[in-house]
Amino acid sequence: MNSNKPALRVIYGVVGLLSLIGVGIVVRRGLQLVSVLINGYHPPATASSPTVAQLQQTEALFAHYPVLTLIHILPGLLFIVLGPFQFSRRTRHRYPKWHRRSGRVVLLCGVIIGITGFIMSFAMPAIGGINQAASTVLFSLFFLFALYKAYRHILRRNIALHREWMLRAYAIGLAVAAIRPIVGIFYATSVFSGLTPYEFFGTAFWIGFVLHLMAAEAWIYHTRDKRVAGHA
Repeated sequence: MNSNKPALRVIYGVVGLLSLIGVGIVVRRGLQLVSVLINGYHPPATASSPTVAQLQQTEALFAHYPVLTLIHILPGLLFIVLGPFQFSRRTRHRYPKWHRRSGRVVLLCGVIIGITGFIMSFAMPAIGGINQAASTVLFSLFFLFALYKAYRHILRRNIALHREWMLRAYAIGLAVAAIRPIVGIFYATSVFSGLTPYEFFGTAFWIGFVLHLMAAEAWIYHTRDKRVAGHA
């Protein structure tokens, strides 16, 4: 296990950074939407910059679906914050009751996130069109499937396979935080590329989800108990 320590430090650092991004996204979006529910939606003044105007259109989309968006993102806050502790061996050994109880919260929040994410794919216009909608539908279903597999394995006391499927689920859930910087890069380079949010949002979602799933699979393979490798 000592050979894994440098890799663990990198992973913890990346997860910590993405978790902070995710928390920031939820807090900012949540405050905006609560204000919309209380005071109603008031469109901002039209921006002179095309990039800023595009960002305003993105914000306006969520403002038109405040309740659905809040139901989706608030459990996401708990999922992002509590999720990493589920994979801490020290936490599991020292605080087994807390691990089990927080695990139930993570699982429940994940189910809410997955179901609402799936609904949003159809109920809300996708900024990136069908390309974005296809990615959210596919990964919402995979996310829910991973949670189901994780739950099924923990009922059977198969800790190793439970861990693997929870890693996949958490990687998909955390991918939303990684998608934001990817979208930011597309926005920043749109002056040169000429791409619009409709053209690059879907691509950003695919990149974020696929990279996170690849990273999860790589770590699972690297740390997998060879005795359970044939039963995943």
